[in-house]
Amino acid sequence: MALIPRSLAPTLLVQHQPRLQATRLVLRLMFGPAKSRAIRTRLWDGSEEGPADARLTLVLERAGALRRMLPPSDLSVAEGHLYGDYDLEGDVEVLMAQGAAMAARLFQPKTALQLLPLLLALPAHDHPPRPNDVSPLQGEAHSRDRDAQAIQAHYDIGNAFYALWLDERMVYSCAYFSTGQKTLGKAQRIKLDRICRKLRLKPGEQLLDIGSGWGGLAIYAAQNYGVQVTGITLSPAQLEVARTRAEAAGVADRVTFERRDYRELPPHQPFDKMSSVGMVEHVGRARLPGYIAEAYRMLRPGGLFLNHGIVPAVTPPFFGVGTRLIEGYLSRHSFLQEYVFPDGELRPLNELLGYAERVGFKIRDVENRREHYALTLREWVRRLERQHDEVVRLTDEVTYRIWRLYMAGSADSFAAGRIGVVQTLLARPTDNGNASLPLNRLDVELTSGQPTSAKAGPAA
Repeated sequence: MALIPRSLAPTLLVQHQPRLQATRLVLRLMFGPAKSRAIRTRLWDGSEEGPADARLTLVLERAGALRRMLPPSDLSVAEGHLYGDYDLEGDVEVLMAQGAAMAARLFQPKTALQLLPLLLALPAHDHPPRPNDVSPLQGEAHSRDRDAQAIQAHYDIGNAFYALWLDERMVYSCAYFSTGQKTLGKAQRIKLDRICRKLRLKPGEQLLDIGSGWGGLAIYAAQNYGVQVTGITLSPAQLEVARTRAEAAGVADRVTFERRDYRELPPHQPFDKMSSVGMVEHVGRARLPGYIAEAYRMLRPGGLFLNHGIVPAVTPPFFGVGTRLIEGYLSRHSFLQEYVFPDGELRPLNELLGYAERVGFKIRDVENRREHYALTLREWVRRLERQHDEVVRLTDEVTYRIWRLYMAGSADSFAAGRIGVVQTLLARPTDNGNASLPLNRLDVELTSGQPTSAKAGPAA
């Protein structure tokens, strides 16, 4: 009798095995043998397999969960969790860390042939109706009106929601863990102070903060460096909190917050210094040259512009053959675009620096803080998880799961180097080419997080 080819064995086996066995075979193709997996699995009948000491248990609530999840994209995997096909008990980042390797295996032709009959043996429609409350944005991508819609979709979930898991200043960007052991609040203070030091802020200078959020940087700079600050945001919810906090901090006479697009800045008011923290990701590829040119226009000669933003790796470190096809598929099935950052775009660092040099900026400092962002996101996830019941009370379970997945997945991407977060210090030179910067960076480096520049008010 001829032996059955190994590639056909799952097809024949499924004819005689129930859905549980088909699911176990799919899990083997996804994650490898049970004993060597990084995660434990529990099926809808209560049976479990995988290491007992695994940091994460994947709980499949329904027989059709894997069928709806595969072929894998971050959207299909995420929606299975959002709408109850599976649950995650433990460290969510463990699943994210498996994602690239799992996708690489499942997109191999041989594995795909094994996978197809197994998935067809699973039910396709054993899930409850899914809500359809994700409203698409209206208008041309990255037009002023649509950018405002995108920002509000992300930031106007509710100030109380963000306050549950951000630090006391509500700083929603990468902290700076100078020793790796700082509390989140301390690490965010160090980050704010380091930005002010890089910009070499001096009392009386005019600072423009593009994308000022809940006002953390603007208020800190006014309190500790004596500058006059204009902060702009497209989020009405952020604007309300920022103004209230400036009043409470006693700096409302030195900090002005406006709801304004960066393309609507007045033509006659040059600033001494400018900052943009976590805003460039919303600009879009087509608008990026204009964004850089506008920053150059708004800065006086001799001024400095600090741009802080997330950048992708130039070459994805996975997949190999067929990368372009797989990347195209994943970009069309993006969880982040659908649920978290509509119209968000990450552009490579070399692209941003190229536009900056062409418009006339001089590059003076570039620092990648991706390890710090992984630490920041992990702390946010822990704080979010501790506030699960209150998050659900303020929003709902789906929102909680969206943010838990988004931040855990981002932490893994930063830790693995698939994305980075880069602070770039750009100078608009004077007519003689000077940028009035010291010969070294000693004034930037610090370990305590305490400001050393002239203060103009109480400590933050």
